[in-house]
Amino acid sequence: MSRRSRIFLGVVAVYIAAVVFLLYRVSLDLDPRYRESAEDALVDTANLLATLLERQTYSGVIQTEELERTLQQLGTRPLHARIFNVDKTRVDLHVYVTDANGIVLFDSAGRDVGSDYRQWRDVSRTLAGQYGARTTLADPADPASAVMYVGAAIRERVTVDAPEQIVGMIGIGKPIAAFSPFIANAREKLVFVGVTAVVAFAVLLLMVTVWLVRPFGLVTDLWRALRARPGEGRSFSQSLRAAFLDMRDALAGKSYVDEYVAALTHEIKSPLAAIRGAAELLREPLPEDARLRFAGNVEEQVRRAQDLVDRMLELSGLERRRALQNRDPVALAALADAVREEMAPLATQRDVELFIDVDPQFTVSGDRFLLQRALANFVLNAIEFSPREATVTVDAHDVGGRIELTVRDHGPGLPAFAEDRIFEKFFSLPRPDTGRRGTGLGLAFVREVATLHGGGARLANHADGGAIATLTLPRRVVR
Repeated sequence: MSRRSRIFLGVVAVYIAAVVFLLYRVSLDLDPRYRESAEDALVDTANLLATLLERQTYSGVIQTEELERTLQQLGTRPLHARIFNVDKTRVDLHVYVTDANGIVLFDSAGRDVGSDYRQWRDVSRTLAGQYGARTTLADPADPASAVMYVGAAIRERVTVDAPEQIVGMIGIGKPIAAFSPFIANAREKLVFVGVTAVVAFAVLLLMVTVWLVRPFGLVTDLWRALRARPGEGRSFSQSLRAAFLDMRDALAGKSYVDEYVAALTHEIKSPLAAIRGAAELLREPLPEDARLRFAGNVEEQVRRAQDLVDRMLELSGLERRRALQNRDPVALAALADAVREEMAPLATQRDVELFIDVDPQFTVSGDRFLLQRALANFVLNAIEFSPREATVTVDAHDVGGRIELTVRDHGPGLPAFAEDRIFEKFFSLPRPDTGRRGTGLGLAFVREVATLHGGGARLANHADGGAIATLTLPRRVVR
């Protein structure tokens, strides 16, 4: 075997070992992640049923007859749902209700009515006003019989002025075995992805090896890349660097797919879990207002996931551009006016006033569309973090031949832990009024636009309160 072949096989072996180790670690993490998602859905279900029982509670007495009839009907309800590659044919829930002393009033399994459940962690903690959950073996001799339980308090207000009292609790249990088909399916897909990655890497490495033994072919590739990127107004060094990066990425297969897939999978898990939880509840009999609320939640989470994917594609396309193909004169005053018109409906809705103070003489060279999107992202953030009846000011200054375009708001400013991470992909702070977070891609997009134009972007706290975002761009010199 030649030395080149040994090196080739050695690199492939190291890569295979790394992939196997990574997949093994991810595989171990699947079970707890699925349990976390299931626990979240169980908490929602428990609180929903607790709210329904509270409407049927009088003078500390919990009426469970309607719940019993509902669960009996649910047990006979035909169900056939294909979730990914898993068929679901029945509802796997164990429900029980206790009074304030932990005595079981109702048990959907029909076995423990009258028993004292205070020794169970979910019951004792819930009756004490805390969050209670546990995982218990239904059969001590069978490790696969574990059931996850969560509790929710049933409260009653005796008089209008009196505080609410906990008069009982409801516990919801789901067998861990119900998740097993999904975990097994996910692990099968992991193995398939791992094998595919190893084969693709081996083929790619073989191609790179062939290319590395023909240096004149590399020079030809470089020349073709240079000719394909004429770039008006760019220096030879800029063209050479852009061409080299394109060629390097082509040789290394570096399109950032792995990074984006991993990040997108992590971020999209929350909306998918929320959609799944709402979908499970919508299959059960619910009051009309609850059904509309859960349906609205599904719609909102779908919109969030779509927005996340769209922003991800927009950012990845921008990162691959390397350099601007064409540079046109862009008047910053007109740019700021266009952003004000674009953001006017949102500003009006939130009672925020936009002030523009940009010298009409300030001009930069670049892509007007990208610059407007970058400034719009800054202004959007400023509006969303501003209190009502506040002002957002867009200003510009010439600092040493570079234009600093600033957006000032009067919101809460940046917390200390966020100052160094604010431009990271998927890092986002909750909005003060709603608590919701954005996609975490807007500021990353602004930074890429600034870099593409030979400038920079920063966001910091203002000395007089609020935050100030700065987009720095080289000023266009008119000759």
